[in-house]
Amino acid sequence: MGQKIRANSVLPAVREELTLETADGLRLVANLAVPEDRAPVATIICLHPLPTHGGMMDSQVFRKAAFRLPALAGVAVLRYNSRGTWSEQGTSEGTFDNGVGERFDVAAAIEYAEFHDLPDVWLVGWSFGTDVTLMHGLDPVVRGAVLLSPPLRYSQPEHLAAWADDGRPLTALVPELDDYLRPDEARERFAAVPQAEVVPIEGGKHLWVGNAERALDEIVARVAPDVARPLPREWDGPMTTADTSAYNAHNLAAYKDVAVPGPAQRSADQG
Repeated sequence: MGQKIRANSVLPAVREELTLETADGLRLVANLAVPEDRAPVATIICLHPLPTHGGMMDSQVFRKAAFRLPALAGVAVLRYNSRGTWSEQGTSEGTFDNGVGERFDVAAAIEYAEFHDLPDVWLVGWSFGTDVTLMHGLDPVVRGAVLLSPPLRYSQPEHLAAWADDGRPLTALVPELDDYLRPDEARERFAAVPQAEVVPIEGGKHLWVGNAERALDEIVARVAPDVARPLPREWDGPMTTADTSAYNAHNLAAYKDVAVPGPAQRSADQG
């Protein structure tokens, strides 16, 4: 009988610390995790939440993706700290640029994936990372995108129009109790993109605490549809345990994005 996969469980993978170099001359801290015993079937590039409020490559859903998906789904996971972003793995050069200069960051990650022949590249953005995805993600290498808790704060209607014209798959995973954009409003906003799929996450909140497994299942359903789901919750093989205490304390204290509130949040604020 296998061991239960817990929040800090680390399954086997080949993991490599990287430095990504941007076209405007910055060096970014990054990490790649690929399956240990086979070629990856797909690749996700993780675009993290708002760094000015604690978002980073080790934010919990992306950390768990790197811990689990290479072994459970055969998916390669490329994460990076965008310009000026800190995590315990290091601090990337530069300063936060409100989603503008970050175009060079995501381009550097995509270029790395292309140069190293990583297959079927998808972007997975979370909160601020969804805006960066919508603004700068339509690279020829990218197959499509999955958006977690999209606030639609920095991205503009013209970015949605560009995805609509392009036609590539776009999925928005929208928590039912999100602070900024909830499912009904998300359906209205993403109606501008005919191919966009809006998936409500019942009982979910912006930070995905308690719902990481659901997020990973939904991501794998899009990027590696031949993989059985739900993903296993137990593992019959070697497994180590990561010390995530520093990440958890940092994240829970800090990384809720500041965004223009939607109607639900405005009502709560007024109440």
